[in-house]
Amino acid sequence: MATRSLPRRSVKSPVVATRTKSKGSAPVRKARATEAAGPAAGTARKAAAPKAVKKLVRDSFTMPQQDFDLIAALKQRLVSLKRPTKKSELLRAGLQLLTRQSDDVLLSAVNALIILKPGRPKKHG
Repeated sequence: MATRSLPRRSVKSPVVATRTKSKGSAPVRKARATEAAGPAAGTARKAAAPKAVKKLVRDSFTMPQQDFDLIAALKQRLVSLKRPTKKSELLRAGLQLLTRQSDDVLLSAVNALIILKPGRPKKHG
C-alpha cells in the first residue's frame, strides 16, 4: 500500500483558523492570512501575550445591531493596523480600558447605552 505525500505549506503565508456559523457545533475552517499581515504577525502576538489563562468561561449575550457594527468597524480598523483581532479580544480590551476609568466616566458610559429587554430576541422567519 503506497502512501501519498501531502504538499507542504509555504512559510510565507501563515494559515489562520476562522470559525464558520452552523447549527450545533461550529466547525473550524482554515483560511489564508493576508499578505499584509506577513509571517511575523502571528509571532508578534505570541511574544506580546502575557501568561496563559487557566480557566476560560463561555457565555452568550444579546447586543443591538448597532454595537455589532461598531465591533466590525473596530476589527477592520485593526486589520488596517496589521493586527487582526477577534471579537472577544475587543470586548476584553474594552473591559480593561473601562476598569482604568474614573467612576464618573464609567457611569456616563453605562448610562449612554440603549436599554435592552431581558432574554433572547424572538426569531423572525
